[in-house]
Amino acid sequence: QVQLVESGGGLVQAGGSLRLSCAASGRTFERYSMGWFRQAPGKEREFVAAISWKNISVYYTDSVKGRFTISRDNAKNTVYLQMNSLKPEDTAVYYCAAGAPEYGLAYARVYDYWGQGTQVTVSL
Repeated sequence: QVQLVESGGGLVQAGGSLRLSCAASGRTFERYSMGWFRQAPGKEREFVAAISWKNISVYYTDSVKGRFTISRDNAKNTVYLQMNSLKPEDTAVYYCAAGAPEYGLAYARVYDYWGQGTQVTVSL
């Protein structure tokens, strides 16, 4: 069992930055691939970024490439999402997720555990 707790969300002006954190419980964090998803009002949950557990490969959706960076610190059981040059369209609830697979990380179905989410609001 893995419990995930996100933090770091908030209100920021367009062009600003936020860093989201996701702290995981359990002693096998390093064996889980981690992903960030987001859900805007009235829209489906969408993939944002992921980092695999074995090869530490990283993946991003096209709309955040060059602006967002995912990283992990296995010693702290934490995954981060550094978000720069934020845009109003980045406004959403951001969720972190943990899953055993190393591939297919853009798909929500591969993740076994989810956090409760943290709100990110980007104003003009």
